[in-house]
Amino acid sequence: MNTGIVTQVIGPVVDVAFAKDLPPIYQALELTMPDKAKLVLEVQQ
Repeated sequence: MNTGIVTQVIGPVVDVAFAKDLPPIYQALELTMPDKAKLVLEVQQ
């Protein structure tokens, strides 16, 4: 599993930085919120 860090949120756009490889386009990203809720994002170009 590749772990990234959210760097910026502007409206519906969430920028995520990855130390290693970027995930493929249309890949699902699972974000765990501070309150332990899960949010699923989709990689776009």
